Amino acid sequence: MSNSPLTPGIVPARLPVASYARNFADHTPPLDRHEARVAADRCYFCHDAPCITACPTSIDIPLFIRQIATGTAEAAATTIWSQNILGGMCARVCPTETLCEEACVRETAEGKPVEIGQLQRFATDTAMARGLHPFERAAPTCKRVAVVGAGPAGLSCAHRLALHGHDVVVFERRPKAGGLNEYGIASYKATGGFAQREVDWLLQIGGIEIRTGVELGRDVSLDQLKAEYDAVFLGVGLAGVNALRAEGEDKAGVRDAVDFIAELRQSEDLSNLPVGRDVVVIGGGMTAVDAAVQSKLLGAETVTIVYRRGQEKMSASGYEQDHAVQTGVRIIHNAAPVRVLGNGHAEGVEFAYTEDGPGGLNLSAETFTLKADQVFKAIGQTLSGTPAGLAVEGGKLAGHSGKVWVGGDCAAGGEDLTVTAVAEGRDAAEAIHAALTGA
Repeated sequence: MSNSPLTPGIVPARLPVASYARNFADHTPPLDRHEARVAADRCYFCHDAPCITACPTSIDIPLFIRQIATGTAEAAATTIWSQNILGGMCARVCPTETLCEEACVRETAEGKPVEIGQLQRFATDTAMARGLHPFERAAPTCKRVAVVGAGPAGLSCAHRLALHGHDVVVFERRPKAGGLNEYGIASYKATGGFAQREVDWLLQIGGIEIRTGVELGRDVSLDQLKAEYDAVFLGVGLAGVNALRAEGEDKAGVRDAVDFIAELRQSEDLSNLPVGRDVVVIGGGMTAVDAAVQSKLLGAETVTIVYRRGQEKMSASGYEQDHAVQTGVRIIHNAAPVRVLGNGHAEGVEFAYTEDGPGGLNLSAETFTLKADQVFKAIGQTLSGTPAGLAVEGGKLAGHSGKVWVGGDCAAGGEDLTVTAVAEGRDAAEAIHAALTGA
């Protein structure tokens, strides 16, 4: 446990109580109506818009921006949701700077893209605030589909199946639906309980039952689901975490970054959440950045991200890396952990410098040590188990087999992004619908 008596440096209330609300306020405040109209007016409304191609869910971006520009934000939201039913959360967490906004013609011409993510948030927030759910179920098909995992892929799949008239039961191992949207992103990116509000809004389509606390392989088997339902979609995510494979990683004070983020996301009082004085985060992706930044916001004095390869190979976007540095996080590249130091609990981490050569990553004899009473592992996630009868490709579930479809982070291919998971869930639902109805 992070607050174990064996880890004396990890304590709560490092900051004045008022600081937590300020530090974890909305990182990117929403546009007001006037700001949205001004931002929308910058769009060229390209006929062959590269931003659409760059969006994993293929939202008609010029159309929804034109709808905002003409004062019809609700119509813009419907345009977004028709392709991405979790468009509100994606507007908050998508790395738009490397997707639609990077492809924007304004970015190419001026170095300043249209604020597509912010405009998407404006449209979806406006429509949700008015209670708008613009979709109605088709006539019942009398077909039942099991969806395992209530994360972005599972929820997207469930909504599209319900839209087509199928009855859907979603099985989720955690106490709440939402997956990474609820448990796995930085708190300041989605404030005010937005993840659960979006789930509640999505369920207005009807025909979807969510059963929490049910885990595949423990409470229900894949064979059972295949026998009881007409089709099964697996969007189980990646619940396992890679090991450091460094001496001493079992010491107190060393934990998985995803668990820390989940604990923070569910905390009702951040002043009660313990954090170390000197924090080291090992990894180079978004999980590493989110854990590091939030450690700093909780009051850690020094926070360092250490990544084994060069900056250009970090999967966290340049924008997120810059944000971490601006928050006071130091980033060290080309170094890998050798051992965690300390007598029972972490007191430091020894690293070796690395060289990325033709034969792979090589550790040099030159080492350095960082002081650390808390160490977070953020070096990638893995499947926690493989359902019998399913093929594995590159450590993930491959394709679909018979009555079973797969999508999201657990599926082979694609990037581990919320927006990609939404697209894969949506597309799997269309494939399931076609298989069940012959459409």
